[in-house]
Amino acid sequence: MFHLSRLAGALFILIMVARANGQEVATTKSIEHVHWPDAPDVWMPYAPAIKVTGGTAVYLAGVTAAPVYHSHPHRPEEFSSMPRDMEQQARWALENLKKGLEAAGATFSDVVTANRYLTNIADQDALNRVWAEYFGDNKPATTTFQVVELATDPHCLIEINAMAVID
Repeated sequence: MFHLSRLAGALFILIMVARANGQEVATTKSIEHVHWPDAPDVWMPYAPAIKVTGGTAVYLAGVTAAPVYHSHPHRPEEFSSMPRDMEQQARWALENLKKGLEAAGATFSDVVTANRYLTNIADQDALNRVWAEYFGDNKPATTTFQVVELATDPHCLIEINAMAVID
């Protein structure tokens, strides 16, 4: 193990030197969903851990069901078409996340972690049903929080921010 750690350290130094000299260093992206060895066989919408090797990190700001590009200060009329139920708000928020991913050259399969902010934690099952439609077999590491209110608009029920890794 000592030799392997020395080799990894030397490779890291070579990559840093190359980058410092303005050279691009190709690294192959690998995303591994890590599960506990004694984990029961149950469906979960997330992985307990994600191991990423290589690639480029993409950080996505929080999105809601509201239009991503809206006035500041906020104007209530810009949010009047937002649905009022969790299932539809989750779908609209994930569509907004999808647009951000695509703009960065990523997809839902590249997402490695996400935070989900809900104004009512009882809506988590509805969110998870829609989440599964968008993420399929990809299960990013997630944390779900209940919050009193989201900053975008008082009618927002969900906000999602994420990090993806692309080649």
